[in-house]
Amino acid sequence: MKNIEEKENKLKETLNRLHSISTNMSKMQENISGLDNQKNQLLGEKNSAQEKYQKLLYEHHHLKKQLEKSQKEINNKFDQKNEFSKKVDELNQETENLLEEIDEWQT
Repeated sequence: MKNIEEKENKLKETLNRLHSISTNMSKMQENISGLDNQKNQLLGEKNSAQEKYQKLLYEHHHLKKQLEKSQKEINNKFDQKNEFSKKVDELNQETENLLEEIDEWQT
């Protein structure tokens, strides 16, 4: 009789453990499902961030090209201005020389 009671107690204990494991498995499945949802959301956010990054890279490249073009134009205008100033200086020098020659002829 004692043997049957021990077996019955062991069986109850085993059933309690199984029930506990079943409950834990249920909770784990819920956690896994929640983690799956979070993973999917993060993947969506990652894809969105990658698209925005690609757009920003394109825009950066485009703006960089525009800046380079503007810098070339500014450099060309600056060079033209310097060349113009140089020619004006040369003309001023020639004018001074001519005025000196005229002065010499007049005296």
